[in-house]
Amino acid sequence: MIIRVFGEKRELARAAAEQAAAALRRAILERGQARIIAATGAAQLEFLEALTRMEDIDWQRVEMFHLDEYIGLPITHPAGFCNFLLKNLIHKTGITKYHLLAGDNAADAREVALRVGEVLKSAPIDIAFVGIGENGHLAFNDPPADFETEEPYLIVDLDEACRRQQVGEGWFADVSEVPRQAISMSVRQTVKAREILAVVPDARKAAAVKLCFEGEIGPMAPASILRRHAGTTVYLDKESSSQLSAATLDRFAAKT
Repeated sequence: MIIRVFGEKRELARAAAEQAAAALRRAILERGQARIIAATGAAQLEFLEALTRMEDIDWQRVEMFHLDEYIGLPITHPAGFCNFLLKNLIHKTGITKYHLLAGDNAADAREVALRVGEVLKSAPIDIAFVGIGENGHLAFNDPPADFETEEPYLIVDLDEACRRQQVGEGWFADVSEVPRQAISMSVRQTVKAREILAVVPDARKAAAVKLCFEGEIGPMAPASILRRHAGTTVYLDKESSSQLSAATLDRFAAKT
């Protein structure tokens, strides 16, 4: 794992987008297509904006999978992740091969998870775009996360900290409006990607960043699993990296 720290969020987003674009071009050149996992949320906005402006990416050769989605929200809901990806990635690039986790009908959520999971595990993922939650979650795997299951997608319960984060980011007016369950890519499935790019800006993520990269690797800090993935690059800004020690930053710095 490598940690890269930038002075501000837009600089971080640009650098992360350049790495992501290079990975997409390389996969298309070598294998004829690129299979990606896309994350959502406020922390991903600048990154996706920068990525969709990158040139020389043949988006018609990109197959996109959805990282997670609430259960019980209509696909058009402003806070829904399907809506987010359609608006900020799919419509901007013209991707035609994508697999959204439509969680609007709670009765069908498990079937959706199984169906998309079968397609997901049919071939390796080239690059996964992820974030880290304020409670240390990876996708919607809140602590204590399941580190053992090989299922591609899970039906998970969202904890109070996770639900309050969604209110704090402005997606919902009150925690009572935030769904209590979601479809989430499992921890083990996420780390099967050849390359992982974690975009984690803002001061509100600083405590989680410290927990995941200086604490124990385990279910109580789900994103700590990224330390076991050699192909992970974590993009932090000055605020999100503020609680990391100099020793940690040196340990995970890119070596030239």
